[in-house]
Amino acid sequence: MKKLLLAAIIFIIPVFIYSQDEKPKDRHVFTKIYDLKTSPVKSQGGTGTCWDFATTSFLETELIRMGKGEFDLSEMFFARNAYISKEEQLIRFSGKNNFGEGGQAHDVIDVLRTKGLMPEEAYSGLINGEKIHNHNEMGSFLSLIINSVASPKSAPAGPQAPSRVKTAPRWKDVSEAIMDVYIGKVPEKFTYKGKEYNSKSFAKELGLNADDYVEITSFSIFPFYTTGHLPVPDNWSHAHYYNLPLDDVMAVMEYSLKNGYSVVWDGDVSEKTFYGKESYAVIPEDAKDEDTSKPEKEKVITDDMHLASFNDQTTTDDHLMHITGLAKDQAGTKFWLTKNSWGPVGKYGGFLYMSDAYTRYKMIAILVHKNAIPKEIKTKLGL
Repeated sequence: MKKLLLAAIIFIIPVFIYSQDEKPKDRHVFTKIYDLKTSPVKSQGGTGTCWDFATTSFLETELIRMGKGEFDLSEMFFARNAYISKEEQLIRFSGKNNFGEGGQAHDVIDVLRTKGLMPEEAYSGLINGEKIHNHNEMGSFLSLIINSVASPKSAPAGPQAPSRVKTAPRWKDVSEAIMDVYIGKVPEKFTYKGKEYNSKSFAKELGLNADDYVEITSFSIFPFYTTGHLPVPDNWSHAHYYNLPLDDVMAVMEYSLKNGYSVVWDGDVSEKTFYGKESYAVIPEDAKDEDTSKPEKEKVITDDMHLASFNDQTTTDDHLMHITGLAKDQAGTKFWLTKNSWGPVGKYGGFLYMSDAYTRYKMIAILVHKNAIPKEIKTKLGL
Protein backbone atom coordinates (compact mmCIF):
# COMPACT_ATOMS: atom_id res chain seq x y z
CA MET A 1 0.00 0.00 0.00
CA LYS A 2 2.83 2.39 0.93
CA LYS A 3 4.65 1.53 -2.31
CA LEU A 4 1.51 2.25 -4.34
CA LEU A 5 1.00 5.57 -2.57
CA LEU A 6 4.63 6.54 -3.12
CA ALA A 7 4.39 5.63 -6.80
CA ALA A 8 1.24 7.70 -7.15
CA ILE A 9 2.90 10.71 -5.53
CA ILE A 10 5.96 10.38 -7.76
CA PHE A 11 3.66 10.26 -10.81
CA ILE A 12 1.46 13.18 -9.75
CA ILE A 13 4.19 15.65 -8.75
CA PRO A 14 5.73 16.10 -12.24
CA VAL A 15 2.29 16.46 -13.76
CA PHE A 16 1.37 19.13 -11.19
CA ILE A 17 4.62 21.02 -11.74
CA TYR A 18 4.14 20.90 -15.52
CA SER A 19 0.58 22.16 -15.33
CA GLN A 20 1.64 25.03 -13.09
CA ASP A 21 4.48 26.05 -15.41
CA GLU A 22 2.47 25.76 -18.59
CA LYS A 23 0.79 29.09 -19.32
CA PRO A 24 -2.55 29.04 -21.14
CA LYS A 25 -2.29 30.18 -24.74
CA ASP A 26 -3.87 33.51 -25.67
CA ARG A 27 -6.93 33.14 -27.83
CA HIS A 28 -5.76 36.14 -29.84
CA VAL A 29 -2.14 36.94 -30.63
CA PHE A 30 -1.93 40.49 -31.93
CA THR A 31 0.58 41.91 -34.38
CA LYS A 32 0.49 45.70 -34.62
CA ILE A 33 0.22 47.39 -38.01
CA TYR A 34 -0.03 51.00 -36.81
CA ASP A 35 0.78 52.15 -33.29
CA LEU A 36 0.74 55.93 -32.80
CA LYS A 37 2.63 57.57 -29.99
CA THR A 38 0.22 58.88 -27.38
CA SER A 39 0.13 60.20 -23.82
CA PRO A 40 -0.09 57.92 -20.75
CA VAL A 41 -3.38 56.25 -19.85
CA LYS A 42 -5.45 58.15 -17.29
CA SER A 43 -8.52 57.37 -15.19
CA GLN A 44 -11.84 59.17 -15.31
CA GLY A 45 -12.46 57.82 -11.80
CA GLY A 46 -16.02 58.01 -10.52
CA THR A 47 -17.23 60.35 -13.25
CA GLY A 48 -19.20 59.99 -16.47
CA THR A 49 -16.61 62.00 -18.39
CA CYS A 50 -15.25 59.37 -20.79
CA TRP A 51 -16.03 61.80 -23.64
CA ASP A 52 -13.68 64.29 -22.00
CA PHE A 53 -10.82 61.88 -21.31
CA ALA A 54 -10.97 60.28 -24.76
CA THR A 55 -10.98 63.60 -26.60
CA THR A 56 -8.35 65.19 -24.36
CA SER A 57 -6.14 62.17 -25.06
CA PHE A 58 -6.84 62.76 -28.76
CA LEU A 59 -5.69 66.40 -28.47
CA GLU A 60 -2.57 65.36 -26.56
CA THR A 61 -1.81 62.91 -29.36
CA GLU A 62 -2.44 65.64 -31.92
CA LEU A 63 0.21 67.78 -30.21
CA ILE A 64 2.68 64.90 -30.47
CA ARG A 65 1.82 64.49 -34.17
CA MET A 66 2.28 68.22 -34.73
CA GLY A 67 5.75 68.11 -33.20
CA LYS A 68 4.74 70.22 -30.20
CA GLY A 69 5.89 67.63 -27.67
CA GLU A 70 4.11 65.76 -24.89
CA PHE A 71 1.48 67.61 -22.84
CA ASP A 72 -0.76 66.64 -19.97
CA LEU A 73 -3.92 68.67 -20.58
CA SER A 74 -6.65 69.39 -18.04
CA GLU A 75 -9.75 67.27 -18.58
CA MET A 76 -11.56 69.09 -15.79
CA PHE A 77 -11.19 72.46 -17.52
CA PHE A 78 -13.20 71.04 -20.42
CA ALA A 79 -15.70 69.30 -18.12
CA ARG A 80 -16.35 72.38 -16.00
CA ASN A 81 -17.06 74.62 -18.98
CA ALA A 82 -19.26 71.93 -20.53
CA TYR A 83 -21.37 71.77 -17.33
CA ILE A 84 -22.16 75.47 -17.66
CA SER A 85 -23.05 75.10 -21.34
CA LYS A 86 -25.35 72.17 -20.52
CA GLU A 87 -27.11 74.30 -17.94
CA GLU A 88 -27.61 77.09 -20.46
CA GLN A 89 -29.15 74.61 -22.89
CA LEU A 90 -31.40 73.19 -20.19
CA ILE A 91 -32.79 76.66 -19.49
CA ARG A 92 -33.35 77.33 -23.21
CA PHE A 93 -35.33 74.09 -23.49
CA SER A 94 -37.35 74.75 -20.32
CA GLY A 95 -35.86 71.80 -18.48
CA LYS A 96 -36.46 69.35 -21.34
CA ASN A 97 -32.86 68.83 -22.41
CA ASN A 98 -30.34 66.27 -21.22
CA PHE A 99 -28.22 67.29 -18.23
CA GLY A 100 -25.64 65.09 -16.57
CA GLU A 101 -22.02 64.06 -16.69
CA GLY A 102 -22.19 62.50 -20.16
CA GLY A 103 -21.23 64.17 -23.40
CA GLN A 104 -19.75 63.85 -26.85
CA ALA A 105 -16.34 64.47 -28.40
CA HIS A 106 -17.42 67.83 -29.84
CA ASP A 107 -18.04 69.12 -26.29
CA VAL A 108 -14.27 69.28 -25.75
CA ILE A 109 -13.72 70.83 -29.18
CA ASP A 110 -16.39 73.46 -28.47
CA VAL A 111 -14.67 74.46 -25.21
CA LEU A 112 -11.35 74.61 -27.05
CA ARG A 113 -12.96 76.96 -29.58
CA THR A 114 -14.61 79.31 -27.06
CA LYS A 115 -12.51 79.07 -23.87
CA GLY A 116 -9.18 77.54 -24.84
CA LEU A 117 -7.48 74.95 -22.67
CA MET A 118 -5.11 74.48 -19.73
CA PRO A 119 -2.39 72.08 -18.63
CA GLU A 120 -3.22 69.62 -15.87
CA GLU A 121 -0.76 71.26 -13.51
CA ALA A 122 -2.71 74.54 -13.72
CA TYR A 123 -6.11 72.97 -13.11
CA SER A 124 -6.44 69.33 -12.07
CA GLY A 125 -9.96 69.41 -10.61
CA LEU A 126 -8.62 67.51 -7.59
CA ILE A 127 -8.52 69.33 -4.26
CA ASN A 128 -7.86 68.53 -0.60
CA GLY A 129 -5.46 65.74 -1.47
CA GLU A 130 -7.94 63.83 -3.62
CA LYS A 131 -6.48 61.30 -6.04
CA ILE A 132 -9.61 60.17 -7.90
CA HIS A 133 -12.22 62.23 -9.74
CA ASN A 134 -15.77 61.82 -8.47
CA HIS A 135 -18.60 64.15 -9.50
CA ASN A 136 -21.55 62.31 -7.98
CA GLU A 137 -22.32 64.75 -5.17
CA MET A 138 -21.39 67.82 -7.20
CA GLY A 139 -23.59 66.61 -10.06
CA SER A 140 -26.54 66.16 -7.73
CA PHE A 141 -26.26 69.74 -6.47
CA LEU A 142 -25.83 71.15 -9.98
CA SER A 143 -28.85 69.21 -11.20
CA LEU A 144 -30.95 70.38 -8.26
CA ILE A 145 -30.08 74.03 -8.85
CA ILE A 146 -30.46 74.11 -12.61
CA ASN A 147 -33.65 72.05 -12.76
CA SER A 148 -35.29 74.35 -10.25
CA VAL A 149 -34.43 77.28 -12.52
CA ALA A 150 -35.04 75.68 -15.90
CA SER A 151 -38.37 73.97 -15.31
CA PRO A 152 -41.47 75.93 -16.43
CA LYS A 153 -42.88 78.17 -13.72
CA SER A 154 -46.55 78.49 -12.81
CA ALA A 155 -47.67 82.08 -13.32
CA PRO A 156 -50.10 83.81 -10.92
CA ALA A 157 -53.70 84.10 -12.11
CA GLY A 158 -55.10 87.30 -13.62
CA PRO A 159 -55.29 89.08 -16.96
CA GLN A 160 -52.07 91.06 -16.37
CA ALA A 161 -50.05 88.08 -15.17
CA PRO A 162 -46.96 87.05 -17.18
CA SER A 163 -47.06 83.65 -18.85
CA ARG A 164 -44.02 82.55 -16.86
CA VAL A 165 -41.63 83.89 -14.25
CA LYS A 166 -38.41 85.41 -15.58
CA THR A 167 -35.33 83.23 -15.04
CA ALA A 168 -32.94 84.72 -12.50
CA PRO A 169 -29.37 85.10 -13.84
CA ARG A 170 -27.79 84.12 -10.53
CA TRP A 171 -27.97 80.38 -11.27
CA LYS A 172 -24.60 80.63 -12.97
CA ASP A 173 -22.95 82.19 -9.92
CA VAL A 174 -24.39 79.43 -7.75
CA SER A 175 -23.21 76.73 -10.16
CA GLU A 176 -19.73 78.21 -10.34
CA ALA A 177 -19.59 78.35 -6.53
CA ILE A 178 -20.60 74.68 -6.27
CA MET A 179 -17.87 73.67 -8.70
CA ASP A 180 -15.33 75.84 -6.85
CA VAL A 181 -16.06 73.80 -3.73
CA TYR A 182 -15.83 70.39 -5.39
CA ILE A 183 -13.22 70.75 -8.14
CA GLY A 184 -11.51 74.04 -7.32
CA LYS A 185 -11.45 77.51 -8.81
CA VAL A 186 -10.14 77.97 -12.34
CA PRO A 187 -7.13 80.33 -12.35
CA GLU A 188 -7.46 83.37 -14.57
CA LYS A 189 -3.73 83.17 -15.28
CA PHE A 190 -1.10 80.50 -14.74
CA THR A 191 2.60 79.98 -15.33
CA TYR A 192 3.73 77.06 -17.47
CA LYS A 193 7.42 76.38 -18.10
CA GLY A 194 8.31 79.89 -17.00
CA LYS A 195 5.79 81.71 -19.17
CA GLU A 196 2.48 83.26 -18.10
CA TYR A 197 -0.74 82.31 -19.92
CA ASN A 198 -4.49 82.34 -19.69
CA SER A 199 -6.56 79.54 -21.20
CA LYS A 200 -6.95 81.27 -24.59
CA SER A 201 -3.33 82.32 -24.96
CA PHE A 202 -2.22 78.80 -24.03
CA ALA A 203 -4.46 77.33 -26.75
CA LYS A 204 -3.05 79.82 -29.25
CA GLU A 205 0.49 78.89 -28.24
CA LEU A 206 -0.19 75.19 -28.84
CA GLY A 207 -1.75 75.84 -32.24
CA LEU A 208 -4.74 73.51 -31.97
CA ASN A 209 -7.54 74.65 -34.30
CA ALA A 210 -11.04 73.53 -33.31
CA ASP A 211 -12.22 73.90 -36.91
CA ASP A 212 -9.85 71.13 -38.01
CA TYR A 213 -11.98 68.41 -36.43
CA VAL A 214 -15.22 66.80 -37.57
CA GLU A 215 -17.56 64.12 -36.27
CA ILE A 216 -18.87 61.31 -38.45
CA THR A 217 -21.71 58.91 -37.81
CA SER A 218 -23.16 56.02 -39.83
CA PHE A 219 -26.94 55.65 -39.63
CA SER A 220 -29.42 55.97 -42.51
CA ILE A 221 -31.75 58.00 -40.31
CA PHE A 222 -30.69 60.83 -42.64
CA PRO A 223 -29.03 60.55 -46.07
CA PHE A 224 -25.43 59.42 -46.40
CA TYR A 225 -22.91 62.10 -47.47
CA THR A 226 -24.98 64.81 -45.79
CA THR A 227 -25.07 66.23 -42.26
CA GLY A 228 -27.82 65.79 -39.72
CA HIS A 229 -28.69 65.74 -36.05
CA LEU A 230 -27.56 62.62 -34.22
CA PRO A 231 -30.43 61.74 -31.83
CA VAL A 232 -28.61 60.42 -28.75
CA PRO A 233 -29.13 61.77 -25.22
CA ASP A 234 -25.55 62.91 -24.72
CA ASN A 235 -25.73 65.09 -27.83
CA TRP A 236 -27.21 67.72 -25.54
CA SER A 237 -25.98 70.56 -27.78
CA HIS A 238 -27.91 69.07 -30.75
CA ALA A 239 -24.80 69.04 -32.92
CA HIS A 240 -24.89 67.84 -36.52
CA TYR A 241 -22.66 65.01 -37.76
CA TYR A 242 -21.46 63.98 -41.20
CA ASN A 243 -23.04 60.68 -42.24
CA LEU A 244 -21.23 57.88 -44.09
CA PRO A 245 -21.86 54.19 -44.81
CA LEU A 246 -19.99 51.85 -42.46
CA ASP A 247 -17.40 50.83 -45.05
CA ASP A 248 -16.50 54.47 -45.59
CA VAL A 249 -16.21 55.12 -41.86
CA MET A 250 -13.81 52.21 -41.48
CA ALA A 251 -11.85 53.49 -44.50
CA VAL A 252 -11.56 56.89 -42.79
CA MET A 253 -10.29 55.26 -39.60
CA GLU A 254 -7.65 53.17 -41.35
CA TYR A 255 -6.54 56.09 -43.55
CA SER A 256 -6.26 58.23 -40.41
CA LEU A 257 -3.94 55.83 -38.61
CA LYS A 258 -1.89 55.16 -41.73
CA ASN A 259 -1.24 58.90 -42.00
CA GLY A 260 -0.45 59.47 -38.32
CA TYR A 261 -3.86 60.69 -37.11
CA SER A 262 -5.70 59.06 -34.23
CA VAL A 263 -9.48 58.66 -33.84
CA VAL A 264 -12.03 59.21 -31.07
CA TRP A 265 -14.56 56.34 -31.07
CA ASP A 266 -18.01 56.72 -29.50
CA GLY A 267 -19.90 53.49 -28.97
CA ASP A 268 -21.28 50.80 -26.72
CA VAL A 269 -19.19 48.55 -24.45
CA SER A 270 -22.08 46.76 -22.75
CA GLU A 271 -21.86 43.57 -24.83
CA LYS A 272 -20.98 40.39 -22.92
CA THR A 273 -18.23 39.86 -25.46
CA PHE A 274 -16.49 43.08 -24.45
CA TYR A 275 -13.98 41.24 -22.26
CA GLY A 276 -12.50 43.65 -19.75
CA LYS A 277 -10.08 41.24 -18.09
CA GLU A 278 -8.79 39.83 -21.38
CA SER A 279 -8.85 43.35 -22.91
CA TYR A 280 -10.47 42.54 -26.22
CA ALA A 281 -13.94 42.74 -27.77
CA VAL A 282 -15.60 40.66 -30.51
CA ILE A 283 -19.00 39.89 -32.05
CA PRO A 284 -18.99 36.07 -32.30
CA GLU A 285 -21.06 34.28 -34.90
CA ASP A 286 -21.75 31.57 -32.32
CA ALA A 287 -22.38 32.88 -28.82
CA LYS A 288 -21.79 29.36 -27.41
CA ASP A 289 -18.35 28.98 -28.98
CA GLU A 290 -16.11 27.94 -26.09
CA ASP A 291 -13.13 26.67 -28.08
CA THR A 292 -10.48 29.03 -26.76
CA SER A 293 -7.71 27.37 -28.76
CA LYS A 294 -8.47 29.60 -31.75
CA PRO A 295 -10.05 33.02 -32.43
CA GLU A 296 -13.82 33.34 -32.58
CA LYS A 297 -15.49 33.35 -35.97
CA GLU A 298 -17.32 36.69 -36.12
CA LYS A 299 -20.47 38.03 -37.71
CA VAL A 300 -20.32 40.12 -40.87
CA ILE A 301 -21.78 43.49 -39.85
CA THR A 302 -23.95 45.33 -42.39
CA ASP A 303 -25.39 48.84 -42.36
CA ASP A 304 -28.85 47.37 -41.73
CA MET A 305 -27.63 45.37 -38.71
CA HIS A 306 -25.89 48.45 -37.36
CA LEU A 307 -29.04 50.57 -37.71
CA ALA A 308 -31.23 47.85 -36.16
CA SER A 309 -29.01 47.71 -33.07
CA PHE A 310 -29.32 51.49 -32.75
CA ASN A 311 -33.09 51.43 -33.17
CA ASP A 312 -33.65 48.68 -30.59
CA GLN A 313 -31.27 50.40 -28.14
CA THR A 314 -28.77 47.54 -27.93
CA THR A 315 -26.24 50.08 -29.21
CA THR A 316 -26.31 53.33 -27.26
CA ASP A 317 -23.97 56.28 -26.67
CA ASP A 318 -22.43 54.37 -23.82
CA HIS A 319 -18.70 55.13 -23.83
CA LEU A 320 -16.01 57.06 -25.70
CA MET A 321 -12.46 55.80 -26.19
CA HIS A 322 -9.39 56.79 -28.18
CA ILE A 323 -8.16 54.61 -31.07
CA THR A 324 -4.40 54.90 -31.54
CA GLY A 325 -3.52 51.87 -33.63
CA LEU A 326 -4.48 48.88 -35.74
CA ALA A 327 -3.44 45.22 -35.43
CA LYS A 328 -4.23 41.77 -36.78
CA ASP A 329 -4.58 38.53 -34.86
CA GLN A 330 -3.22 35.16 -35.98
CA ALA A 331 -6.34 34.59 -38.12
CA GLY A 332 -5.78 37.86 -40.01
CA THR A 333 -8.72 39.65 -38.37
CA LYS A 334 -8.35 43.40 -37.88
CA PHE A 335 -8.43 44.74 -34.33
CA TRP A 336 -8.38 48.41 -33.40
CA LEU A 337 -5.89 49.29 -30.65
CA THR A 338 -7.96 51.35 -28.25
CA LYS A 339 -6.92 53.52 -25.31
CA ASN A 340 -9.46 53.48 -22.50
CA SER A 341 -9.87 55.88 -19.56
CA TRP A 342 -10.24 53.40 -16.71
CA GLY A 343 -6.63 53.72 -15.64
CA PRO A 344 -3.61 51.51 -16.55
CA VAL A 345 -5.49 48.27 -15.88
CA GLY A 346 -6.09 45.02 -17.72
CA LYS A 347 -3.83 42.89 -19.85
CA TYR A 348 -2.43 45.78 -21.88
CA GLY A 349 -2.14 48.49 -19.24
CA GLY A 350 -5.32 50.38 -20.07
CA PHE A 351 -5.40 49.57 -23.79
CA LEU A 352 -7.63 46.98 -25.43
CA TYR A 353 -8.29 45.49 -28.87
CA MET A 354 -11.70 45.84 -30.53
CA SER A 355 -12.31 43.63 -33.53
CA ASP A 356 -13.40 45.20 -36.79
CA ALA A 357 -16.83 43.62 -36.35
CA TYR A 358 -17.23 44.98 -32.82
CA THR A 359 -16.01 48.44 -33.83
CA ARG A 360 -18.52 48.60 -36.70
CA TYR A 361 -21.49 47.10 -34.89
CA LYS A 362 -21.27 49.08 -31.64
CA MET A 363 -20.16 52.43 -33.08
CA ILE A 364 -22.19 55.61 -32.62
CA ALA A 365 -19.72 58.09 -34.11
CA ILE A 366 -16.07 59.04 -34.55
CA LEU A 367 -14.11 62.30 -34.40
CA VAL A 368 -11.15 62.86 -36.74
CA HIS A 369 -9.01 65.59 -38.25
CA LYS A 370 -10.32 66.76 -41.62
CA ASN A 371 -7.00 65.84 -43.21
CA ALA A 372 -7.43 62.27 -41.97
CA ILE A 373 -10.27 61.68 -44.43
CA PRO A 374 -9.46 60.17 -47.87
CA LYS A 375 -9.78 62.67 -50.70
CA GLU A 376 -12.66 60.92 -52.48
CA ILE A 377 -14.75 60.72 -49.28
CA LYS A 378 -13.84 64.25 -48.32
CA THR A 379 -15.07 65.46 -51.73
CA LYS A 380 -18.39 63.65 -51.31
CA LEU A 381 -18.84 65.35 -47.93
CA GLY A 382 -18.06 68.77 -49.37
CA LEU A 383 -15.11 69.32 -47.04
